Amino acid sequence: MSLIHNLMEYNRTFVDEKQYESYLTDKLPTKKMAILTCMDTRLVELLPKALNMRNGDAKIIKNAGAILTQPFGSAMRSLLVAVYEMGIQDILVIGHHGCGMTNLDTKGLMSKFAERGIPELAVQTLENSGIRLDKFLRGFKSPEEGVMHSVRMIRNHPLMPKDVRVHGLIIHPETGELEVIVEDYQGDEA
Repeated sequence: MSLIHNLMEYNRTFVDEKQYESYLTDKLPTKKMAILTCMDTRLVELLPKALNMRNGDAKIIKNAGAILTQPFGSAMRSLLVAVYEMGIQDILVIGHHGCGMTNLDTKGLMSKFAERGIPELAVQTLENSGIRLDKFLRGFKSPEEGVMHSVRMIRNHPLMPKDVRVHGLIIHPETGELEVIVEDYQGDEA
């Protein structure tokens, strides 16, 4: 049986038995926060539980390493939409220990392109059109460095209002223990 067939079979039961009812919520986040975090599979259920979050509490944006590689990419767009259309007041950038983006071997990753059938001409065309793959695919030396990079990019974005608080945290992917790297209350006390 194929992956899609198995998923669809389960989904029919999920809908028929109305299991979705326990997840019903509004599209606006009740805690008025957005989270930029890593796509690591260990965080799927652990992160919301470690933050005492339920379905509907926050907008969660995931990518490799919770890192913004460019100020006008899709993750930054999602954060801006969340702020202006959904009332987000706090943004949490949450990296994690043991992240695969730590010391990522960019050259090794790029060599895998050829192994998977991507022609060298495609890579050269991208590079010649101004896309620096070494920058686009870069990782970081430590999760703290990655978090601070993203926090700075969000805080300094020309379209991000100054009253939006941007915090940086690291989570342990096994225990869920959180460490605050930077807390942004811009002079007011929480």
